[in-house]
Amino acid sequence: MRPIRTCLLLATLMIFSACTVYPDHPIKAFSQATGGEGFERAFWKEIQAQDWKDVGAHLSSNFVYVTPSGRWERSRAFEHIQSLRIQDFSISDLSTEMNRDTFVVTYNIILRGTSPAGPLPTVPERRMTVWQQQNKGWIAIAHSVLGPVQQQ
Repeated sequence: MRPIRTCLLLATLMIFSACTVYPDHPIKAFSQATGGEGFERAFWKEIQAQDWKDVGAHLSSNFVYVTPSGRWERSRAFEHIQSLRIQDFSISDLSTEMNRDTFVVTYNIILRGTSPAGPLPTVPERRMTVWQQQNKGWIAIAHSVLGPVQQQ
């Protein structure tokens, strides 16, 4: 009877030792990001913190921003991004595809904050960012706002 208890105890300990008990470590800066999801979360964290130097350093010189109202080049897109006052954001349904030196990240986002036009819509929007590894690190080469998420 004693050997059975010992075996059960050891088996239980082995099962629980294989479980992850450490909490998630959320990304707080680009330097902590290791993949497409991390880059995207760091991007929005830096916009929220209004760290324009870091945000600008992660936008390519030929960055393209596509919205339902049209296509914007880097300077106009960066001005728009700088006009946002993000209080909070939440990302869901995130998907990352990697092809050599490029990540394509698609996701839904809810932004809470304001823009010069007033409060930001509180409905989820579908977005996509293309990240590319270059000599100075990972930078965004394109971002699109596809519009509100369609409820099915």
